[in-house]
Order: sequence, then C-alpha cells, then structure tokens
Amino acid sequence: MSKCFVAGGAGFIGSHLVDRLLADGHTVTAYDNLSNGRRSFIEGYIGQDNFQFVEADALNLDALVTAMEGHEVVFHLTANQDLRVALEDTSVDMYQETVATYNVLEAMRRNGVKKIVYTSSGTVYGDTPVIPIPETYGPTHPISLYGAGKLAGEALITAFCHTFEMQAWMYRFANIIGPRATHAVMYDFMNKLTENSKELEILGDGTQERPFLHVVECVDGVLFGFEHSDDRVNLFNLGCESFTDIVTVAEILVEEMGLENVNFTFTGGSRGWPGDVPRVRCNIDRIKALGWEPSLTSEGAVRRTAQEMVAEASGK
Repeated sequence: MSKCFVAGGAGFIGSHLVDRLLADGHTVTAYDNLSNGRRSFIEGYIGQDNFQFVEADALNLDALVTAMEGHEVVFHLTANQDLRVALEDTSVDMYQETVATYNVLEAMRRNGVKKIVYTSSGTVYGDTPVIPIPETYGPTHPISLYGAGKLAGEALITAFCHTFEMQAWMYRFANIIGPRATHAVMYDFMNKLTENSKELEILGDGTQERPFLHVVECVDGVLFGFEHSDDRVNLFNLGCESFTDIVTVAEILVEEMGLENVNFTFTGGSRGWPGDVPRVRCNIDRIKALGWEPSLTSEGAVRRTAQEMVAEASGK
C-alpha cells in the first residue's frame, strides 16, 4: 500500500479519488484550499489514522513542501474549475494550472517523491477537425486559457521527469460528470431549473457535442492506467467513444427532475463562450489497449448523473 498525496483532494474528482484510494487500503493526505472543494466531501474521513486533511493552497510552496514529506505518489488535481472565469481574470489559469503545477513538482523534488499522476484536459488539443483525437495529435493549439494552462503543466511535468528522474501519468479528460460537481453544464442547468422550472437558458445553440464520463469511471480509469503502464511519461486520453449534445443533456435532466413544458432558450452561435469547442471526440485506443474502457456510454453517464443530482438535492 502507498502513501498518497492528493492535491485538490476535497474537490469534485479529488474527493472521489480519495474515496477509492482509502477503500483500496492506501494512506491519503488530501491537500485543498477549499476554493472549489468542500470540506463536507471528505469530512467523514477526518480523524481516521490513514487520512489527513491539510487546508492550504497549492500556490504556497512552503506549505506544499511540508505537507508532502514522506509520501510516495502525488495525484495533482488542483485547477481552475470554471473555464469562463478567465474571461474576467486572465491570470487565473496561469496561476491555478501552470504555477500550481510547478509548485507541486518542486515540492516533489525537494521531498524525493518520484511519481506524479496529473489530471490534464482534452482542451489542450484546441478546436481540431471532428475526428476522434489521439494522444499523438499535434500541434496542440488550445483556444482557452484553461487549455493553455493545462498544456503548460504537461510540459513542466515532462521536463521534471526527464531532468530529475521522475515518472508521470497524465490524463487528458473528456467531460467528467457526477455527484459533488461544483461547476459545468449539468450543475449550471440544475441550478437554473431550480430557480425557474419553466425556462432554461442554454449557452450557444445547444448542438455542441461532448463525450461525458462518469466521475467514478474516471477515477477507475486513472488508477488502471497508473497500475498498468510504466514508461517515464505515460499519456492517455480518458473519456468514452460516444457523445451527447447539450440539448439532450437538458432534456434528460428535465425528465429526471420531473418537470414538464420547460421552454429552452438559446444565446446563439456554435460556441457557448469564447474558448468553447463545439464538437469533441475522444480516441481512447491507448488505454483500451491496456484493458480498460468505461461501462457507461456518454448518454448513460448523463442519465446516471441526473438521477444522482436529483437524489443529492433531495437529501436522499
């Protein structure tokens, strides 16, 4: 069993990863400043011998160095959770993706930690032709500051790996959905429908298409790749081969919330916001070759998430 350090461990994906690591018998330190994460997501573990929570920022290098001492593997999930924030503050992604990643790597170097698992994003590819995008696709030209920050993080990680004999597993995620989400399309839709059950504003024209992956399957894929590949730098797309358009996402959520006669309105255009990629396809052949693929289709993940969100909202 390993001593695992989870940067962003109280966040949406991070807290699900903590669940799985503890269930598998590992010792876990969750490090989070709670700007996007929630203490309630990991509250039940506080006080257990095999779990520690450190409330601190990844931009605080000294705190990272201290908290990381004695760990064997770092799972780095800290990031800006809302791509549209950069439209108001262009420095957010530089600090939350690039500088935070440098700090994590430098804390690893100082502590002699050699293994890092990094949650990157399919946004690093940019707006490519509508094809299932393989990991070898290039050049990578992100069109959002978030994507640029994630790509810069990847570059720092590969440089540290080759310079300081570290080892990395990097995952370019599709759209990850599920309970405990604090941002993104299904979270936004549910909030809007809770406020007004008769009308739902959809950004863009609603035809945008995404491969949606449930968060539990996301964590499973991350750990499977980590356990079944051993190169210096291991890079995987993580998602599913099917996709769902945004109007269908809205229709499923409306149905699961038990609503009727909801009027959909659209802001117009093929993009929901500057930096939005209208059509996303995910080639997951590389991780499939190792023996992993999701059990849920994209629409199945949306349906399950809608049911979970409704149950979560009702306190069930």
